[in-house]
Amino acid sequence: MRSALRRAMTAAGLATAVTAVLATAPAVADSAPAGRSAAGVEVEIPGPEHGTAAGSGHTTVPPGGKDRPAPRLSAREKAADGDVAKLVDSGSTGDRLDIVVVGDGYTAAELPRFRADAQKMWAELAAVEPYTTYRNLFNVWAIDAVSNQSGVSGDPDSGTVRDTALGSYFWCDGIERLLCIDQEKVDGYVAKAPEADLVVVLANSAKYGGAGYNQPSPTLGYEGISTASAGNERSGQVAIHETGHSLGKLADEYFYPGYPGYEKYTGPEPDDSNISILTAADLARQKAKWHRWLGEQSPDGGVVGAYEGGGYFVEGLYRPTDNSLMRVTGKPFNLPGVEAMIAGFYRHSEAVTALTPTDRTLRLGQSVKTSVPRLHGADGRQLKIRWKLDGKELKYLSDRTRIRVSELTLGLLDRRTHRLTVTVEDRTPSVRDPKIAATLKSSVSWKVRL
Repeated sequence: MRSALRRAMTAAGLATAVTAVLATAPAVADSAPAGRSAAGVEVEIPGPEHGTAAGSGHTTVPPGGKDRPAPRLSAREKAADGDVAKLVDSGSTGDRLDIVVVGDGYTAAELPRFRADAQKMWAELAAVEPYTTYRNLFNVWAIDAVSNQSGVSGDPDSGTVRDTALGSYFWCDGIERLLCIDQEKVDGYVAKAPEADLVVVLANSAKYGGAGYNQPSPTLGYEGISTASAGNERSGQVAIHETGHSLGKLADEYFYPGYPGYEKYTGPEPDDSNISILTAADLARQKAKWHRWLGEQSPDGGVVGAYEGGGYFVEGLYRPTDNSLMRVTGKPFNLPGVEAMIAGFYRHSEAVTALTPTDRTLRLGQSVKTSVPRLHGADGRQLKIRWKLDGKELKYLSDRTRIRVSELTLGLLDRRTHRLTVTVEDRTPSVRDPKIAATLKSSVSWKVRL
C-alpha cells in the first residue's frame, strides 16, 4: 500500500484489524489484501489471472530469492553472464529514461530467446499511451543473466525449485501468482548497465504472475522493479500497471468489496494524485488534484469525475474514472494518469541534448547541433524549439535542431562574447497542471563570438 495511505490506515486503527482477519483466513489471502510479515520488502500482488482487478493488494516478502545448488557455470557460460546490450537507442543515458531488462531462468543457450522476450516486452509497453507518443524518450537495455537451469522455481508447482541467476519464484508468501526475486542479485546485474531508471525482470515461464517492487533503489537510483512471466500474454499488463506506481506515482484505483477493514476510508487526504476524499463538486470548488480534467472524455471510457471506491476502500475515497489501467488490466491510463506518467517520463529525460560541446566558445564558420526527440502522437505534434541570443528570441531559427554561427552575425558585430541558448518545450495538451508543465522543457547554452 502507498505509504501515505498506509499511515492513514494506521491512524484509523485499520491495519492491525485487516492483518488479523487475514491471518485467520489464509484460504482467502489469494484474492484479498495480504498480511504483512515482520520484516522484508513491500510488493504489490497482481490480480487473479482471469479476473479484472489490476492488483490484489500488498504484502511484505523476504528480500532474498529461492534456488537450489546446481553445477557451476562453465567458462563459456561465465563469459556470457552479465553481457549488456542496448535494444533501443534513443540517445545518451543522461538525457533518456533508461529501462533495464534482466532475464531469469534462461540458460546460456536460451539467451537469444531472452533478447527476443525483452524486445517483445518493450513493444507491449510502447503500445500503451503515453509510452507510444514518448517512446523516443527511452533507452532499453538487456542484461544477460545465465542460469544453471531453465525455468524458475514454483513452476509448475510450489515444490519445484530451480537454480537460477536471480532466484525468482512463484508462490511467494504462499500466493501462487506472486513472482518474487532476490533483490541483491538483481542489483548485481542492474549495476552493469550504464544507468537504470526502471527495472523489469522477465522470468522464463508461461505461468501467469508478477510483482511490483515500487520502492526506489537507495544505491542504484531506479524507481522500482516489475517482475513478469515472459511467456504469459497477461503478465505484461501487470508490469505496465506497476510503472504507473513507479513512474507515475499513481495509487491503485481498485477496491475490496466485502473485506473487513476496507468498507470505508476515514483518514486524511492521501498524497497520491489520483485518489481523493473529495467529491467532484469538492474537487472543482477547491481546485484540487484532477479538477482540471473534470467532465472530459477519458481514453479508458466515460468522463472524468469522482467515482467512489479506490485505494482499496469501497467508500470514502474517489478515483477519476471508472476503469483505468490502475484498476483494470488491459485498459488505458485515464487522463489524470496520462498527465502523471508524462511528468514521470520527464523526471528522467531531457527534451534537448547538446551534440556540440558547450565548454568552449564557438566562432564564425562553426555550427551548433542538438538532438531533439521526435514524438509519435496521432496529432503529429512535435516539441517546440526556440533559439535566443542574449535572451532575445531569434524567431527565424524556430524549430531547427542545427544552426550556423554565421546566421547570428547581426547580433555579434560588437565582437563581444554572447550567449546562445536553445530551449525545447513540450506543449502537450495532455498536461494541464502548470507545475508539471513547467518541468517539460530543457535548455542548453553556448558562448559565441566573431
